[in-house]
Amino acid sequence: MSASTIRIARRRVLERHHGIPGQRTESVQRFQGLTTTVPKELVHRAGVAEVMLTGWHRTGEEDRFSLTGQWPRSHSFFTGVQGCHDPLLAAETVRQAGILLAHTEYGVPLGHHFLVHDLQVSVRPEHMRVGLAPASLRLDVRCSEVRRRGRTLTGLRIHVEIRRDGHVVATGGGSLSCVAPLVYRRLRAHHLPDDGPSKVIRLTAPVPPQAVGRVSPTDVVLSPLGADDRWQLRLDTNHPVLFEHANDHVPGMVLMEAARQAATAYLGRDGLPLEVACDFDRYAELDTPCIIQAAPEPAGPGGQAVRVTGTQNGERVFSSTVTLAQPFPGQHTAL
Repeated sequence: MSASTIRIARRRVLERHHGIPGQRTESVQRFQGLTTTVPKELVHRAGVAEVMLTGWHRTGEEDRFSLTGQWPRSHSFFTGVQGCHDPLLAAETVRQAGILLAHTEYGVPLGHHFLVHDLQVSVRPEHMRVGLAPASLRLDVRCSEVRRRGRTLTGLRIHVEIRRDGHVVATGGGSLSCVAPLVYRRLRAHHLPDDGPSKVIRLTAPVPPQAVGRVSPTDVVLSPLGADDRWQLRLDTNHPVLFEHANDHVPGMVLMEAARQAATAYLGRDGLPLEVACDFDRYAELDTPCIIQAAPEPAGPGGQAVRVTGTQNGERVFSSTVTLAQPFPGQHTAL
């Protein structure tokens, strides 16, 4: 399915309801600017409300594309930070862009699985402010390291520049691999249930939400372990956004959120993440405790950086560097 296919389908619907096929009536012209999201299946989302992209097309250059998107003024989970859109909303937009292009422009069939190896985003706070209307976005995307087996795509890396009103609001990227369903079942044979949902570790108590920059305990993904730099990953598989559809492992966006919350708790204050970069080493399993550890990391001017790692059974499953903006004069800590 391509953008042109969607445009043709829209035009046919409008012609059927507003005029005779083949004629451009005033009613059809009046609705040419209608905007919808891309099909949710193309970004691996169950609900339309979680789709951030609205269209795409090739720019004419090989492996370069232009996408459009929109961020809501308010989101149930990706809440505003100090008057700005949540930077992890930009990370989710980058993630969706990679999956969308893999399906639509590189021919990966629906039903294939994607393994995200790394994902990073950095933002420009001056252009991240929540306005009086949803933020309309344009994404300039370049794909590299395109790998194929025969004619079948096996992986690629994307480089994304997100613009709003002509200004760069965020940059990011990541790499992914594509896995056919049969291969995935072999790869995950010991973790895919024969019937029913996957086994999940018992839900643990959250740290105080204000300690990790949250308002509701249901949005907290860390549980206390009695140390200022160490927590257990808290898995609520009923969370409507973090576990928006059934999974046999912990989604990468949950681990990115854990890194952001750990950095906030470690520094003892809330703050706008200027940059979040994650490397995913292996699957984080749902039935095993994942220990989150934070440590200081050198950072440039204007930010404080924290190195966050997650381990299961002594093996690292992910590592992340989170850079929070320096606190404003007189800003209170989160604790």
